[in-house]
Amino acid sequence: VIGTVFKTKTGEITLRAQQAELISKCLHPLPEKFHGLTDTETRYRQRYLDLISNPDSKTRFLKRSKIISNLRKFLEALDFVEVETPMLHPIPGGAIAKPFVTHHNALSDDFYLRIAPELYLKRLVIGGIERVFEINRNFRNEGVSTRHNPEFTMLEFYMAHQEYKFGMDLVENMLRTIAQQVCGQTLLPFGQHEIDFGKSFERLNLRTGILKYTNCTEHDLLESNIDKTLEKHGLFLLDKSANLNQKLYQLFDELVEPKLIQPTFLIDFPIEVSPLSKRDPNDPSIASRFELFIGGMELANAFSELNDPFDQAERFKAQVDARGGGDEEAHHYDADYIKALEYGLPPTLGVGIGVDRLTMLLTNTTSIRDVILFPTLKKK
Repeated sequence: VIGTVFKTKTGEITLRAQQAELISKCLHPLPEKFHGLTDTETRYRQRYLDLISNPDSKTRFLKRSKIISNLRKFLEALDFVEVETPMLHPIPGGAIAKPFVTHHNALSDDFYLRIAPELYLKRLVIGGIERVFEINRNFRNEGVSTRHNPEFTMLEFYMAHQEYKFGMDLVENMLRTIAQQVCGQTLLPFGQHEIDFGKSFERLNLRTGILKYTNCTEHDLLESNIDKTLEKHGLFLLDKSANLNQKLYQLFDELVEPKLIQPTFLIDFPIEVSPLSKRDPNDPSIASRFELFIGGMELANAFSELNDPFDQAERFKAQVDARGGGDEEAHHYDADYIKALEYGLPPTLGVGIGVDRLTMLLTNTTSIRDVILFPTLKKK
């Protein structure tokens, strides 16, 4: 439209049109301007209308792009190399999750949408790319909720000659830096809470966390009493052979995780739930591993990566036995990965960070669907 600008009697800036040319047809009325598009179902199914009508939504996705850009710059400044690894895996691995299965007609074989890029990225470390990362999609055949989408974005990075304790310092610095760069501050609102990325992140083990955030006592957590404690809280183990550490892990998982609002590292995981992690050098029953919780949800998972091919083979075998017992999320046996380990994986730190959940935290968004442009929805 070509014309001259003027103000109406009510003071609205308007164009007095002298010439108009139609460049594209709009066959439907847009949502009215004042309230914007409020119907949640329409916002997700017709994201273009959401972006047109709701400036806050557009700002959120622009901020998501900035978060990813700054994650990339942070790692590149430390000499990390960005790569792409396969989405179609002949054997699912790298995480404990149920995969999506697809079929390749030409090869006449089933493949799996990747649940994690971990085993391929570690192959690259073996090959000499000793600081490597990937920002890309993972697929897990599990439920949909405000914190889960079957298709989601992960940052995974691997750093040779470092271990998980160094990783905690690195991740804390990374998230504090990203918060400052993207939001201009480190004290951020999230739902009914304020999250402080500027303070040192708390570090808890299972037992300390349970004692701090529940009404359980040391007596409740003794091996002779732990079964009664689980039953008291309505928790029942599927695996009757679970040891004390595994039982503490279940108690923590159900009762403590939702209460970890401020950034908190969980350490001292049972080795049984950490099939790709090194054992702690001082206690072989626990893993050299951390998880980071913020806003009551898991944001990051990291290991001192297991680089002993014999130990890894035994753990894969244990996972295969678990699958035989009905655990659909247990790992498969990956002989090709074992062969790669036999050529020598240096001591390596591995970290995975959920990009969607990080975006939720930095944009004060409590549903993952609001930070994914086109979330997975049930067919109409």
